[in-house]
Amino acid sequence: MAEAHVIGQIVGATGFSENSLFCKWGVHTGAAWKLLSGIREGQTQVDTPQIGDMAYWSHPIDLHFATKGLQGWPRLHLQVWSQDSFGRCQLAGYGFCHVPSSPGTHKLDCPTWRPLGSWREQLARAFVGGGPQLLHGDTIYSGADRYRLHTAAGGTVHLELGLLLRHFDRYGVEC
Repeated sequence: MAEAHVIGQIVGATGFSENSLFCKWGVHTGAAWKLLSGIREGQTQVDTPQIGDMAYWSHPIDLHFATKGLQGWPRLHLQVWSQDSFGRCQLAGYGFCHVPSSPGTHKLDCPTWRPLGSWREQLARAFVGGGPQLLHGDTIYSGADRYRLHTAAGGTVHLELGLLLRHFDRYGVEC
């Protein structure tokens, strides 16, 4: 079987209006992919940057996959959350990006968005906190349902990923 090893980190985030940010992440693959080592999902620590600065997480990612085909190439889905002084968490943005398909090191910028909801939900979010969230996490990277949502742009999550490919030439894929 062909193998792909993803090594890197979630560096941090910029452009969010909220402070005290953390990121929940996960990786989604097709049925032909098997995770040999590493964890499929995780969460960073909370960072409280100064206004306008970057929230730094430096959260490691180390995934080793085996596959029989290219269909369902791995993609990272991200949820950025903010935490207030009372420990309550509120969604700051959803995002996803495909793991690069060429070997080497890559710097990725993943834009995020969040659902707006009705004007009442927006007003409640401004004064009470909370706000609308997706019922199904796969809506982040699936087609039709995502495009029907009314959304607001969030910030950008910055990633550094290294990709090692092994035995893909046996399956007719040039690296």
